[in-house]
Amino acid sequence: MCGIVGYIGNKNCVPILINGLKRLEYRGYDSAGIGIVNNGHSDVIKRKGKVSILEKDIEKLNLNSNLGIAHTRWATHGVPNETNAHPHFNSDKSIFVIHNGIIENYQTLRKGLQKFGYQFITQTDSEVIPHLIDSFIKQGYNLFNAVRASLGELEGTYGLAIIYSKEPDKLVVARKGSPLVLGVGDGENFVASDVSAIIAHTKQVVYLEDGEVVEVFKDHFVTKNLDEDGEIEKEVHQISMTLDELDKGGYQHFMLKEIMEQPDSVCNSMRGRILFDEGTAKLGGLENVAKQLAESKRIIISACGTSWHSGMVGEYMLEQFARIPTEVEYASEFRYRNPIVNKDDAILFISQSGETADTLAALREAKIRGALCLGICNVVGSSIARETHGGVYTHAGPEIGVASTKAFTSQLIVLALITLLIARKRDMSLVDGQAIVKELEMLPDKISKILKMNKQIEEIAGKFKDAKNFLYLGRGYNFPVALEGALKLKEISYIHAEGYPAAEMKHGPIALIDDNMPAVFIAPKDSTYEKIISNIEEVRARKGRIIAIASEDDDSIDRLVDYSIKIPDTIRMLMPVLTVIPLQLLAYHIAVKKGLNVDQPRNLAKSVTVE
Repeated sequence: MCGIVGYIGNKNCVPILINGLKRLEYRGYDSAGIGIVNNGHSDVIKRKGKVSILEKDIEKLNLNSNLGIAHTRWATHGVPNETNAHPHFNSDKSIFVIHNGIIENYQTLRKGLQKFGYQFITQTDSEVIPHLIDSFIKQGYNLFNAVRASLGELEGTYGLAIIYSKEPDKLVVARKGSPLVLGVGDGENFVASDVSAIIAHTKQVVYLEDGEVVEVFKDHFVTKNLDEDGEIEKEVHQISMTLDELDKGGYQHFMLKEIMEQPDSVCNSMRGRILFDEGTAKLGGLENVAKQLAESKRIIISACGTSWHSGMVGEYMLEQFARIPTEVEYASEFRYRNPIVNKDDAILFISQSGETADTLAALREAKIRGALCLGICNVVGSSIARETHGGVYTHAGPEIGVASTKAFTSQLIVLALITLLIARKRDMSLVDGQAIVKELEMLPDKISKILKMNKQIEEIAGKFKDAKNFLYLGRGYNFPVALEGALKLKEISYIHAEGYPAAEMKHGPIALIDDNMPAVFIAPKDSTYEKIISNIEEVRARKGRIIAIASEDDDSIDRLVDYSIKIPDTIRMLMPVLTVIPLQLLAYHIAVKKGLNVDQPRNLAKSVTVE
């Protein structure tokens, strides 16, 4: 989950590395550090806290080097402090290592190295790596071969960048389970865990695969497998992301910008994919597997966090319209419980980043078992996109805020398109398909209408910023939205919140209701409306404070609730795209009013690349 950036070339790498870390800070912000080599001399500067603290101290030092690596940390082993920050180094500080991942056998390696006199100063698992490399260099290995030999001893996951003061013409990188990308420049090369760190310098990138080790020079690079000497030919990809997409665009926070971008992101998820005359969807990434998908006996959706919530909505869509039994699995549980997977199953793996460690591991397990494996992700060229049999990009654009917003609604759109594609290949009529297409096309305008209520929602947020607990309640398609609304509030405001099916309130949660407990009901006028109204009455009778997300023509609900947020109507399968947006804004404004860092909430990182 940590951020990695490296540079070799003719320029001063220090400002390049610092700016790269700023772009990667969403991946971790417990501490940051930089290591450079210059004329055989090495320097390392590490600081607890955000990159800005490191930057401020580095400005005083006037550092200049053509070779360096830098890291922003999300702590796993060892508390966040200056000592545990990366880069880690050997005893004479000639070898610097930055690491994203977890070394599972580090304690065994540590004990073995200590027997040979190696001393450890950190609590981290990563510190074994520079000492291990050092031990092989002392045996006569050069840096590249010492790294490869060391990797053979490591168990776990890693994205690594290593420099050595006695070989200042190169840096070495390696990947196993943690994303790494190589940026190809003119007389310079870059390394990063995400293209956002290097987009200001090059749009030519090479995606590294698991088991690959790369020797990077300023004008070329050599890629090999961990256990083979033959050079691997790597394809260079052109990326379309721009710097403007990575800026706040005048908004106070990335999260608010990304919430406000949803009319466009939803539109982009549909663009070129809707065939109104045929009442279906055209999804190029599924063309070769569409028949097999439509004939699947069962669909499994595997995801984590917000993507798991979108998968739950997808389950309702697929079962209602495609009439295929569908299950939603936590990816983190899927691989460890010996799941029953058959060759006539199709499995959808949903991940914004396409690098989520648990989801990627579940994908690899499912492939071994012979299932059709498909991806839904946002990042082009990500591991899930490359390793699945087919899939669909959400095209939501870069999402920097740690709490996912536009990625969620774009995932819902893609799931709706997949449902439409399968259902039309089965028994859905043309008229019904066209009706869904028509509703899809109206969503961007309806989202824009909801976003105009931002001020109203901000005022409501001010009434509840000091609440200690929240209850989110919905039925049918809106039950997963209740879960997502509660998650958003927990993530960025640190208020305890629970999402429940509204009918389950009587089976326990109603005991929590008192005049201090806010309850958010997702109550559009659909087939469950009368039941939801009954649930509202039950909370009202116990003096609970009620916020309702309701249909814009529903005047009667106002007498039952303290606050109502009225939204446009749509068909049931698409209602979550609309009902979730007020909940995103509510969580955002509560967190802002509490004075919290919305884009970088404590203990979290955007891309979960460790188990």
